[in-house]
This record gives sequence, structure tokens and C-alpha cells, in this order.
Amino acid sequence: MVASGGRLWKNLRSNVDYIVNLSCLWQAVVILDPQQSSAKTVVLAITDLLSDHKSSLPPEAPPNKENIAAHWEPTFQTYFHKGTPGERWRKRNILGSRQGDVAGATATITTRTNEIAFATYHKDRLLPPDQARRTQQRRLDYVNHNAMKSWVQILTTPTADTPGTTLFLHFDNKCYLLGSLAEGTQRACIQMGTRLLKVSECFISGRTEWSNTGGLIGMILTLADAAASSSAASNEDAKKRAHARGRKEGCLEDAERMKAIEEDVKKENTAKLNLFSPPGLNYTLATARRFVFRKGMPVDVHEIVAGRGSSEGEVECAPYWADQNVKVWAMSVLPENVAQVSNGAPTANNGTRMTGTVSPRKRSHDEVNEAFEGTQLNGTSSSSLTQSERDELTVKAVVGEMFNSSWRLDTLHETTLSEVKLPASIFIRNNGKTEIYRGPLPGQPPSPGQAEYDPDKIVLVRKPWPGALVESLPPTTPKKDAVSYIIRNHTQRGKFDPKRAKELKLKSGPLWSKLSSGHNVLNDDGETITPSMVLGESKEGGGFAVVDIPTPEYIEGVLARPEWRSKGVMAGVGAMIWICGPGVATDSRLKAFMEGEVGKDLEHIVSSPDLCANHLALDSAAAATVRLAQVSAKTWSVPHHDNELETPMAPLPKNARVARRGMTITLEPQLLVDEKQIVPTLAIADIESATSPAVLAAAAKALKSIKAAQPARKAWLQNLPEGAGEAEIVTLGTGSALPSKYRNVSSTLLRVPGWGSMLFDAGENALGQLKRVFSPEEMKEVLRELRTIFISHMHADHHLGTVSVIRAWYEEAHRCVPHPASSDAERRITFDKNAGLAIVSEPAMLTWLREYSQIEDYGFSRLAPIQISPANPFEGRPSRLGWFIPPATLATAHGPEARAALLKEHEFDVARLGLKDIQAVNVSHCAGARAVSFTWPSDFKVSYSGDCRPSQAFIKIGKNSTVLIHEATFDDELKGDAVAKKHSTTSEALGVAAGMQAKACVLTHFSQRYQKIPVLGGAVMGSDGSEEREVGFGERGTGDGGMEVDATEDVPMNAESADLGIYETSSANTTSAPPSTANLPPSAGVPVSISLASDNTGPRAQLGSATKVAVAFDYMRIRVAEIWEMEHFTPALQKLYEESDEEGDGAAGGEGAEGGKGPGKRKGKVEKRQQKAKGVRNN
Repeated sequence: MVASGGRLWKNLRSNVDYIVNLSCLWQAVVILDPQQSSAKTVVLAITDLLSDHKSSLPPEAPPNKENIAAHWEPTFQTYFHKGTPGERWRKRNILGSRQGDVAGATATITTRTNEIAFATYHKDRLLPPDQARRTQQRRLDYVNHNAMKSWVQILTTPTADTPGTTLFLHFDNKCYLLGSLAEGTQRACIQMGTRLLKVSECFISGRTEWSNTGGLIGMILTLADAAASSSAASNEDAKKRAHARGRKEGCLEDAERMKAIEEDVKKENTAKLNLFSPPGLNYTLATARRFVFRKGMPVDVHEIVAGRGSSEGEVECAPYWADQNVKVWAMSVLPENVAQVSNGAPTANNGTRMTGTVSPRKRSHDEVNEAFEGTQLNGTSSSSLTQSERDELTVKAVVGEMFNSSWRLDTLHETTLSEVKLPASIFIRNNGKTEIYRGPLPGQPPSPGQAEYDPDKIVLVRKPWPGALVESLPPTTPKKDAVSYIIRNHTQRGKFDPKRAKELKLKSGPLWSKLSSGHNVLNDDGETITPSMVLGESKEGGGFAVVDIPTPEYIEGVLARPEWRSKGVMAGVGAMIWICGPGVATDSRLKAFMEGEVGKDLEHIVSSPDLCANHLALDSAAAATVRLAQVSAKTWSVPHHDNELETPMAPLPKNARVARRGMTITLEPQLLVDEKQIVPTLAIADIESATSPAVLAAAAKALKSIKAAQPARKAWLQNLPEGAGEAEIVTLGTGSALPSKYRNVSSTLLRVPGWGSMLFDAGENALGQLKRVFSPEEMKEVLRELRTIFISHMHADHHLGTVSVIRAWYEEAHRCVPHPASSDAERRITFDKNAGLAIVSEPAMLTWLREYSQIEDYGFSRLAPIQISPANPFEGRPSRLGWFIPPATLATAHGPEARAALLKEHEFDVARLGLKDIQAVNVSHCAGARAVSFTWPSDFKVSYSGDCRPSQAFIKIGKNSTVLIHEATFDDELKGDAVAKKHSTTSEALGVAAGMQAKACVLTHFSQRYQKIPVLGGAVMGSDGSEEREVGFGERGTGDGGMEVDATEDVPMNAESADLGIYETSSANTTSAPPSTANLPPSAGVPVSISLASDNTGPRAQLGSATKVAVAFDYMRIRVAEIWEMEHFTPALQKLYEESDEEGDGAAGGEGAEGGKGPGKRKGKVEKRQQKAKGVRNN
């Protein structure tokens, strides 16, 4: 009976899914012998069953072996409904957790209203994080006994490569980023050798606008990936640190204590990122929720708003935030021209009355520590939460879900076929195996050979990740607050006095160490010895201020801050780093402040576009381009830059200097400005002189070869459409995934004489690349003639530079004046291709641009947001263009007829763009990925692949292309990687060109493993398009191939790209070819062949090939008529990069900033090359 009772118990535990608090009362009727010898044994057996473990029986006499009979009757004490998986998902804690949270404190999503249920205690999340356990460090008299060397270095100054000023604060145990996190910051860190793995806090100064924060998304993605790759090593390190701490505490034998220590250390080692910023950054990041997704790296964005601050009971000058290394005071300032209320005081964004010198409001401990008990999470907030606070918490929750969600891509959920929201990847289970569903889809007729559509068929789909479920964000407006900081080391302990320690009867060794660390000890006589008895006088920790003044309207508010005149705040501060916008650095008020009572004893370092020359900040890429220009001066030129200001400015005060890249301020052991670490300007002449004669000879030979091949050139040019040869292709970024020293991420400019310019993708810092390729006057012309930007898909490396390019166009073409039309319909009707800019992409991209325009006026009102539906060339269905319809507007069209009428109203004629045709097809890469073909009235045709596997549909729409621009991420030896990551190899890309019968092919988007020249190999082979069938591109509910927004699509993984998320919000019919036509023909009648160099390091296209091939490098400018010449330069390029690999890359920057060497190890390879060439160092 006992055995059968055990089976009953196990059955209950394994099958009762909705009982979470089960307590069974077992009633046993036991027949015992008269001596009751077995009673205790039976009771213990029942206990074993209930507790799932064996009880320890006390030694006793063997039990009576008579048969025992028992009767079991389970009863339930309590019962709670566990909820469906969907209900439990909604009840997850979307705000994450912080140390010190009230037990059970969560923010959940209500079922009825789909809103987040916040409570009053969630207001604590708007305060600086991690301060509950930093009460000691927040004290002004706190002494840091673990002194270590610290310094702050200038990583970037305003240049075309790096539009902002970024600072790097280094301690041995952790590091911090301060200032701007603009586009190009990540690449600049790579160039400087600055490793960011120890960065867990970023203090963003200035205002929230793309010019200041445009590099943040890419940097977070890189940090998250780096943290994930090092997690195993971190766990091992955590065990070692826990063991060391346990040994120090003498508890190695205490298993429970050691387990607790190890958990604490793991929490400390968990990768996390705290961002301090002006208001609006949470909203900025939340707009990226459809294309940014990372797991396991919590990101906490804390917006600094005047009116929030320290707790009650602290001194007036208490710091805003503190940790084990520093104290930080944050200052939020509004411009002078902010709206005034009746009494003349300006108002904040939420209407709170404030001034430029307002001090943060004190919050009481009762508010901060409000009890959880009694709070009702019913979908409505407590009366103490304002709408502004609710909105801020909402976007904060969205950001939390983007970087620390429990969502898993590989989890499949059962549903009926009729409930699948297309497009989606659909699977079925077949004899225990998971297979791709190949049957008819909802709203589509079955194909020949398919079974009838079964709406009740059980299929498997991936659930959308949380960001896709947030259809819209709370309304917002551009924020004007500008933030500055004062950062100060803690007070440093005095020098240890060994003589005094011996007098106090303390032997050298561990006791001295404990005293130095701030702990009391006992001497030989049992007397308590305190650190103050053996340590000299403490000194104030070294500090500096980061003063960010975007425009002159902020000057008065910044200079009037009370912190500058507070001894408690400024004690130990020895330097001020001024980050100034145009027209600020030369203002007489700044000079007066530097020379006045507050600033006269401080060092002042000024970073401003008015004072900082446009140096080449990306030395490696620039040096490589200088050498390429020696091979073909027609194709490459020295990147445009200035080492001196064109117009000299008025001199700064004697205690001020202009910021330079690499300049370092040592904070401890003493404050010192070190200019020895300044990175020297790139010596162009020395780089040119170091190029070997063999390379120059090979280049000269190529020119002779080109001259001899003129008859073949003329024959090839005759096959081009009229005027096509004069079109120019400018490859701004030719790398994949993330920026590197040599290749930026994807972007290609096409200039068509008489029509204008078109940009194919705009990866991060595409604008900076443009400024290096074109002179300032040419740049103005390029911006004025910009007509179209095409974004192929929503991976970050293809579009994070879009806002900056649009903003530059908006400034040049419209002087930042919004469109006068108040309605979207009026803008649609009055659009003029010569005055507007068309953004052609899928709806997810257009949704992001529209949503981000709420936080910054970057020119969206002047745009023509054009969404393009994918064509199906196998069914004769072309692409359709339509003026973008926001999801909320589309949702108001109830029923197929109303939706069809709305789509018809928003149709857009391609002729309004001055084009003959635009066709796009879905390609195998990620959801929403498109390849496209643009055709001009002259029949000049350019096809662009974006990222994809070879596509039959793309070949069909690109037939007879003049130029194909195709990705070639991997060489042929890595075809397995190409298939897995949904990219193409070089031979596959050339196979597509052959299938199209393209006149020319430009290969780009190379893996960053090919830092300089990519490896091409093998003869052209047919592409394999049959490895996975794309399904689910039919419009839900209409079946007419129109454009519909649907934010609930699943996302395929793409490990090569630097991001992951929901990209596609449009549905269209499938473009997959029938299985019988899935493979490309071997050559499609067009001879394209590639011969290999003897060392297999590069391509050598055979002369006479009908399709001419060019391998793209950054900063390359090439006319279509010149593409055929590039094959002649292959030997020279191979020779150039052979020598480059042997001698170094010719770039500044060597030892990493976290390589353990600190500043002083910056002798770059350019210097070595210069020494080799001339024997002298260039300064």
C-alpha cells in the first residue's frame, strides 16, 4: 500500500498543473500489533512521501514484520489558479529588478486594457539606481581606503569621423564613458585600442538628439555580444573571487556562506549597463524595439530631470550618484528661450516650474520606501504617479524588455493554422520530428499538388518577442534639457605610518593591511587600533567637470549653477572639460568664468567645432586609402580633412587649452594634464613615401594595360544605356555586422547625372564617410541633389546612419524649416522630387523614422515615406509603391473594402520620383529583407541585393541590369557559414550577376574578418536556393498583395548581424520560385570567371569577361564606365596588402586603454612606418 500511495503522490505532482500551493493531508488507518512497534516507522514513511526525501530514522529495534494495511485520502488545503502561459507572460515583471526592491514589487501588464499596471513605489525607478546600498559612499566625509590610479582620456573631438566628444574614465576595477555617444564612437574606440568590457556606466551629457546619441544603439549591441561571449570566463572568475573572499573571511568550510558569497559575486559580475542621460533617451531607445533585441544584459536608462534628487536627511550638496570609485553631481539646465509661465519662471517638459539653477527636489524616505502592502495592481496607477511619470515608466519598461527579456527564439507554440498571423515561419510535427509546413496558407488558394486548406490544423509558430507587442509609445515632444556633470574621486586615505604601527605593538603583515583598508584591529595587548591612529591626513579625491553647452542659450544657466561655488562639491576638482556647440567656445562669458573666482585655479580643456580641427580620427582607414590612392588616383583620394583651422580663433585664457585626441588628465595620485599621449596627426607624405617601389611599379603596369585595352573598353561601353557610363558609385561602407578599423558598415551612394543621388542603405556614420569622400562644397551639392534613400532591411548595420543623413539634407536643403503643410495628405499631394526626399523601404523602417520624429525634428515632415510591396515575378505580380500609412491609421479601416480603399488612396506613382520602375522582392536573410532594382527612363538599371542568399526572384527582376551591387560576405571556403547566416559567397554573388546578364558587378559587404582585401576564389557556380523555403508573405485578410502593417511577425536568428528583432511589419505574397527552378544556371550565357593569384589572396577577373567586376573598398569613387578597369589593378592591390600586412597598418593607436598599460603606450604603427621610411618621428 505504501508503494501505491507513492505512485499516487507522484501522479498528482506531475499532472496537476494549476495547483501551486498543494498540501496533502494523509489519513492512515494502520493495523498494528499490540506492542505498537511499527507505529513510528509508518509515520516516518508518510513524512518521506510528503517531503520527497528520506527521513533519518533513529536507531531502534527492527520493526515487527507483520503485514501493514493503510488507507490514503488526499485532501487539498489551498488552491490557486496558475493561469495560462499567456496570462503568466503578461504578469512578468517588465521593469526588471533592482537591489533593495520591496518583496513582490513588480510591474505587470493587465489583461483587459493591455496597459502596464504601475504602483506608487515604482516611482523609485525614476531615481538614480543602486543608491540604497551606497549611503556611505554618498557621504562627503567618506574615505576610500582602496586607493588606485585613475585617469580620464579624451577619445574623440569634433571631426567628420566623430561628431561628438567622448571621454574615457579609467579605474583598475571598472571604467566609465562620458560625454557624447555619437555615431562613430564605437569605431573610434577600436581605433584607439580602448576596450569597453569593463564599462558599466555611461554618463551622456548635452541634449538627447541623434547627433549626440546616434552611436549608442550600436555600442549597446556590441557590449551585449561581448559580454555574452565572455560569460563563461566571468563565471570562472566569479568562483575564484568567491573562494578568495571566503578564505579572507575564514568561511571556506561553511557551505551555506560560501554559496551566498558566490551568488553575490556572480551578481556583481553580471553584465549590466547603467545609462545616465538627459530626458528622452528611454524614448529614443524604445523606438528601436522592433529591430533591437538582446538577452542577459540589463540596461537601465536613468534620465536626469531637474526636480528629482537625493533623499531627505542628506546635506544640500550630496551627490546625485555614487559607487565605490566616484561621486557624481548631475546638473540639468534649460535654455533661456524656454517657455515662460506667468511669474517668469520657465517650465520643464512635464510642466513643473523650474529655473536654470534649480536644485533637485528632496524626496522623503517614506516616498522612496513606500510599502508594497495594500497597493492594488488593477491597471490604474496610484494618484501620486503623474501621467508624465507613467509615460516615463512605460518606455523604461519597453527598454528593459529589449535587453533583458526571457523570450526565446527557439521556442515553438501550438496554434491553429487560421490563427497564424502572416508573415511567419510555420512548422508541423511529423512522427515526432519538427518540419517546415508546406501546405496552403490562410487567405491563399492551395498550389497544385497541395492539400485543401484546413483552418483547424495544428501548427507550430514562434511567438513575437515583447517589443513587437508594443504598437505605439506614449506621446512625447523634443526635450531641451542639457546635462553636465561633476565627477570626483572619494577622499583618499593618508599615508600609512609603519613606525607608529610598531609603537602600537602591531606586527607587519595582515594587520597592517586591514588597517590600510579601513578596518579596526587588535594589537598584542588586546587594544583596539583604528586606522586613524596609523594613517596620515586624508586628502580630497581628484575630480573634474564635464560641462556641455549645446548653444549660447544655455550659457547663463550653466554658469549660474550653485555647485560651482559649493566647497563640498568642488573640493578636489582640478579641471573642467568644456563640450561646446557652435558659437559657444568663443563667447566672452566663458572666458570671464575661466579667469574668474571659480575657474582661475582650474585647468580648462575646450572641445568645440570652432576650435578643434577636422583631423583624421580613423587613422587606419585613412592610411589605407592614402596607399590605395597611389595605386589608382582616379578611384581613391586622400580623405578630406584639416589639420589646422581655416579661420584662427581668439586665444583662450592661459589656463585653458584646446582638446586633442588622446589628451589625458591623471586624477590620482595627483591631478595632472598629460599632453604626451596626444595622438599625432596622420603624416600623409610619410605614408606615401613608405610605399614600396614594387607596388608603384605594379600600378604603373596596370595603367599601361588599361591603355592597351581601349578597343575592348569601347566595345563594352557600347552595350551600356545612354549616359550610364557617367553615373558614379561611391562605396561609403563595405563591411558587415559592425564597424572595424578598415571598413565601415553598409552604405553606397549612386550619383546619376541629370537626376540626382540615391543612397543604398545608410549604416552608422554614413554621413561622416560622405564628408571624407567629398570636399565641403561637393558635400553641399551631394546633399542638395539627394533624391532617394533605400533601406534594404532593419538590421542596425544597414540603417543607423539614416537619421544623420536626413538631418544634414534637411539643414542644407530646407534650413531646418518644417513643411508648411499641416496634414500628411497635403504633403503627399504636394510632394516634389526636386525639393523632397523619398525614403523607400518596408513599413518597419518608416514606422521607426516617424516615431523617432516625435523626439527630434530631423526633417521627417519633408520626407516622402514610400513603402514598397514585394513583387512575385513568377506570378507576374509587380511591386506597388504607396505613401506610408501609420499602423494606427490603418487600424481604423475596418474590413477588406475599407482597407483596400485606403491603400488605393495612398498609392504612389514611381514617375513622381523621376524613375521608370522600381521592383523589389523578398530575399532570404531576415524578416522584411528586400533586394531591389531601380530603372531610369534611359533604361539605366541598378540592382542592389542588401543582405541575402542568392535569389531567383532577384535575378528575374534584375534581368539586364547595368550594374549589380551585391553582398559577398564570405569567401567560397565558408559557404557553410554563408548558408547558416543567410549571406552570399563571392562566387554566388557573381553567379547572380551572370544570371542577370549584368554589365558590371560591384562586390561589397565583406565579413570583417577580411580586414583589408577579401578572398575571392573558384569559378562561378550555381547558387543553391533550395535550402529553406520562405513562406507566409501573403496579406492577412485581403490576399491582394497590398501593403498591410502587422507587428507580430517572428524573427529568424542572424548571428552575423549586430542586432536581432522584429523587422517586418508588411505582408506581401511569397516570391519564392517553384522548387523546380530553385537553382541558378551555371553561367546563364554570360561568361564570368575569376582566376586566383598564386597566393590565393585576391581576385583577378579575366579580361574579356562580359560582366566586369569591382571589389569595393571604403571611400571608393568609380564611374560605371571605369568598373572594367579595376581588374587590371588586382596585382597591384595584392602586392600593396601583402606589404601592409608585413609592415603594419599605418594607423595610430596601439596598446588598449584597458590593456593594463594605461596611457603612455600609444606609439602607433604609423610612427613605426615613418621611422622605417625616414628615421624620424613626425609630430
